Amino acid sequence: MPHPLIDIGVNLSHNNFDEDRDAVMKRAATAGVTRMIVTGSSDESNEAALRLAESHRSVLYATAGVHPHHASDYDNATDARIRELAARDAVVAIGECGLDYCRNFSPRDAQLAAFQAQLEIAADKGMPVFLHQRDAHDDFIEILEPMLPRLPRAVAHCFTGEGESLRQYLAMDLYIGITGWICDERRGMHLQDIASIIPDDRLMIETDAPYLLPRTLEPKPRSRRNEPAFLTEVLRVVAEARGQSREHVARITTDNAMSFFDLG
Repeated sequence: MPHPLIDIGVNLSHNNFDEDRDAVMKRAATAGVTRMIVTGSSDESNEAALRLAESHRSVLYATAGVHPHHASDYDNATDARIRELAARDAVVAIGECGLDYCRNFSPRDAQLAAFQAQLEIAADKGMPVFLHQRDAHDDFIEILEPMLPRLPRAVAHCFTGEGESLRQYLAMDLYIGITGWICDERRGMHLQDIASIIPDDRLMIETDAPYLLPRTLEPKPRSRRNEPAFLTEVLRVVAEARGQSREHVARITTDNAMSFFDLG
């Protein structure tokens, strides 16, 4: 039996999984993915993630937050509800929160305000944060850095940046979440070159399923949908890029996830 793995970011409440969610979870368990953090990213998905986590205790956990795409919807009721959700045992982090200037689905001022508000919740509740940043590095740092002394832990989820931003995140004591982006020969090869910079005690792995299907999977799945069972492929590519054994990377990433999310 391989070392158990933890998928720190899976959108398991996504409607892509509505037809076969139980089968997806079974395949994950068979592959050695024994625990998963279900990402909350909107009012609706926060509730769905919580329901899933509470009905699969000790296997599924949830985050509660508002993705920058949905920042326009962030209001006092959202803020109050995230604060309530933070008190639930199944909720282990605040987020997914941050900035996304790649798509700008919400205006930048709304993104900045929602990000700040969620960092305040995490600080008030003493909870780790699950962070998203795309094409917004400078503003992201400007908001996050002053808050770090008040935050217990923070992870740059689905890190896709270059060496310079990676070094800056590590200098800020952030954890780094690596997805199947590292398996993408079109846009992720730079991650293979810099993966070894991440210290053993700062690395975690995730699928971000149903997105980011690892392109290195053999044989190629018939569907383009990613699922948590494919975390083993992210593990393989990350281990190779770091010059470490899969067993070693499985152990350190699982240990880090256990302590980061306080899974006990």
